[in-house]
Amino acid sequence: MAGGGILMVVVLLGAAAALSAASGIGGVQRVMNLQRAFPVNQRVELEALKARDRARHARMLQNFAGGIADFPVFGTSDPLETGLYYTKVKLGTPPREFNVQIDTGSDILWVTCSSCNDCPRTSGFGIELTVFDAASSSTAFPVSCSDTWCASIVRTANAECSTQSNQCSYSFQYEDGSGTSGFYMLDTIYFDTILGTSLIANSSAPIVFGCSTSQSGDLITSDKAIDGIFGFGQQGLSVISQLSSRGITPKVFSHCLKGEGKGGGILVLGEILDASIVYSPLVPSQPHYNLYLQSIAVNGQLLPIDSAVFATSGNQGTVVDSGTTLAYLVEEAYDPFVAAITAAVSQSVRPFISKGNHCYLVTSSIAEIFPPIALNFAGGASMDLRPADYLVNMGFGDGAAIWCIGFVKVQNQGTTILGDLVLKDKIFIYDLVRQRIGWTDYDCSLAVNVSLTSGKDEFVNAGQLHVSSSSSCGLFKLIPKNNISLLLHISMAISFLFL
Repeated sequence: MAGGGILMVVVLLGAAAALSAASGIGGVQRVMNLQRAFPVNQRVELEALKARDRARHARMLQNFAGGIADFPVFGTSDPLETGLYYTKVKLGTPPREFNVQIDTGSDILWVTCSSCNDCPRTSGFGIELTVFDAASSSTAFPVSCSDTWCASIVRTANAECSTQSNQCSYSFQYEDGSGTSGFYMLDTIYFDTILGTSLIANSSAPIVFGCSTSQSGDLITSDKAIDGIFGFGQQGLSVISQLSSRGITPKVFSHCLKGEGKGGGILVLGEILDASIVYSPLVPSQPHYNLYLQSIAVNGQLLPIDSAVFATSGNQGTVVDSGTTLAYLVEEAYDPFVAAITAAVSQSVRPFISKGNHCYLVTSSIAEIFPPIALNFAGGASMDLRPADYLVNMGFGDGAAIWCIGFVKVQNQGTTILGDLVLKDKIFIYDLVRQRIGWTDYDCSLAVNVSLTSGKDEFVNAGQLHVSSSSSCGLFKLIPKNNISLLLHISMAISFLFL
């Protein structure tokens, strides 16, 4: 340290407080001994002091229910650009920032480990890739085979134990054929938690996450490389489950993925409120977010599809998955779906097949030509799709725009998957307490109201805190973190908090 080796540290001064007993025990002095947090003659690094404070703050937050955490959103659903949405998380002490894909189709948060040899080092997204180095974090601990965490994970087949290394390891294979393996770590995650009308906490909490030592498939291609995946599944190892189990955040999260322009959007560990949101129940006891899709209508006309093809059984079902770029539709529904769209536009566009994809040459706006589509779910909840929600622009040819069906045919009674193509430009609520998903069309560049206390009509908007001088309300504003971030202004009427 500068200053001639002078070390300035904060210590807890030892003291003794003598208390005279006023009772009839003969004036015995009771002494409370206060001990130092750190030895008096031992050098204490500032980071160690910070880590101790963060641990204490995390314990304090465990007694609070209903705080909301806000994360930035980057990327787009456009397959010709990023083709995915991602956020930033801070891990370790001192904290390092990682870009991780937002994925509701998996459970764990994992990042690339420094010991990974075959992992990409550059990214076509224009972001700097970061690796997690456990040796550089003073709060990092590998999860051992004897740890209770590992025992619970092994029971759910999400981990394996190597008696040779005594490390709790994992290996995952994704639907696209890519995969990752590594070991579990326990370390600190950092986030901002909004606690009330004028209080925001720079929060932290210990979590278990994956440290990837091997990757395969699309994960190792540099054009779309990223630091890891942020799994938002409902199993116990997901971050949303870990934080909600400690009362740090509610057991509900929401996103609004912007489709236009440079993308971006909103991601909160909390419940976005909007009067137009409709809800549909989740299929119980499923590892993914399965919904009861019942029928599909094109231009108001129901398609001749047996609803049984959407039922959940084995590898069948209908899944909401933000980690998928396009949408996937079972064969029995895909053929009548494409036929109805083509019939509706046959007089205005020229259909053709390109590499097995159903495409159209379009010389005017797709919004004026292509029909609206409705996906009808249990509970009377419909999801309305604009042409931009089921078509993908693939460039130009013969003096016209090329638009292709963004739904992919799934063979052999597989799984219908609603990816970012469908999810964008909508608020989505994943309510794990009530076991339901809600949605509504929304401009994701606008402000959103987020429930501050679960089960009540109290709300704030997600964002970094900025307090106005007004005495009647607090004004909260999300400041853009870079040129991709979206500006959100958020406000709260304090009167609602006392209803």
